[in-house]
Amino acid sequence: MSDAVVAYRYAKALIDFAIEQKVVEDVNNDMKLFTEVCDQNSEFEAVMSNPIVRHDKKRTILKNIFESRVNPVTYSIFDVLTRKNRESLIKPIAAEFQKLYVQLNNIEQAIVTTVEPLTAKQKEEFIKIVKDASGKTVELEEKIDKELIGGYVLRVGDTQIDTSIRKKINDLKLELA
Repeated sequence: MSDAVVAYRYAKALIDFAIEQKVVEDVNNDMKLFTEVCDQNSEFEAVMSNPIVRHDKKRTILKNIFESRVNPVTYSIFDVLTRKNRESLIKPIAAEFQKLYVQLNNIEQAIVTTVEPLTAKQKEEFIKIVKDASGKTVELEEKIDKELIGGYVLRVGDTQIDTSIRKKINDLKLELA
């Protein structure tokens, strides 16, 4: 069975248990925390996925870092995974949990890339555009890319609207070629 399927099954079981225990928000925040720790510390992620490092050592590392910082429901999945020698799946499980959380709460994730940070009014406009189109609650992520020159790129799911000057210049180059 592929790791993606296994990660999904664990994430599904975790979200069901979190719903039952009424701690979905806490577990969601814990999954974000785990992902941030992995992204900020490549050595930690390497240790968790390294089959040579003993499982009791990994369990100790997880306990020292997370036991006092996360909900007991979240820590219980870490404990189960270390006992089953599946520590390498924690990050994929966190990603799958995030997807399930977004579906559960009817959230549309949008990413807007601009040259400069958005003003509060601009953020509200982008949120309104996405909300009107999808009918869902919108989580807007902002990215800065100076190479756009101007305009913006809005990505919602697998749809992208690119009004950047960089794209217009590239389109013009193709026309002239």
